[in-house]
Amino acid sequence: MRVLASLLAVVAVTVGVWVYRSADSSAADTAATESASAVPSRSATGASGASGAESPPPDYAAKLESYSGHGEWVTYNAEDGAEITGYIAFPERPDAAPAMIVIHEIFGMSDFARAVAHDLAEAGYVALAPDLLSRAGGTTGADEARAVIRDLDPDGITTDLDATLAYLRDLDAVSGPVGVIGFCWGGSQTFRYATNAADIDAAIVCYGGAPDAEAMARIRAPVLGVYAENDARINASLPEVEDLMKAAGKSFEPEIYPGANHGFIRSRNVPDEADRAWANILAFLERELGN
Repeated sequence: MRVLASLLAVVAVTVGVWVYRSADSSAADTAATESASAVPSRSATGASGASGAESPPPDYAAKLESYSGHGEWVTYNAEDGAEITGYIAFPERPDAAPAMIVIHEIFGMSDFARAVAHDLAEAGYVALAPDLLSRAGGTTGADEARAVIRDLDPDGITTDLDATLAYLRDLDAVSGPVGVIGFCWGGSQTFRYATNAADIDAAIVCYGGAPDAEAMARIRAPVLGVYAENDARINASLPEVEDLMKAAGKSFEPEIYPGANHGFIRSRNVPDEADRAWANILAFLERELGN
């Protein structure tokens, strides 16, 4: 009986630890589970099959465990003292590197955003994904993020992205240019931030909306646009955006990917197009930031 009681005690402790660790999982994991978030396959440019057939999104929590490079949570302060939480991934290289800011989707901070940071790190960049819900207590889940994110103050978002940019530029591991990439809501914020930040060196807008013509005139960085064919909500205004950017003398390179749905880099509904988009993103960064 004493042996049985001891075994039951061990089981109880083990289950308790497991429950504790499950409850203590990061907000990013919670948001990613809710949104079925995805990343470019293990390496975004990796093979996904030549057929182009739709496949289930990868398990991004598992993918985060598979990266060899260093990643960690960091906190830093905005100009007004607000504390921002972010996730940073570092490349494995002997010298300082260019850097990237990764702006999450409307789901808030997620495994997707963290894994994109790692994919960029594997391509040679220091990549920092800020949780832009930090002022509201941070991401706690996808549904909660959707409810909060639409009410965020645009000027506050700019302040927090400025703090993210400053944090990167202060790192010894960062040298040279810094770019920004965003997806969905984050794509719109990337386009908007390019109108406010004079010292970013490249902007990649993944299926995000554009700012107005007056704001576009302030853009200095070259902009790459990544769009999905099955996304009329975003694409309806794309011809006008192209005309306005051209009239303002801005560098804007949009491409619509056949068969792709909104969020296709995450969902990989057309794997070949998701891989091709990622390859084009890396080529754009190589040209604009160097590596």
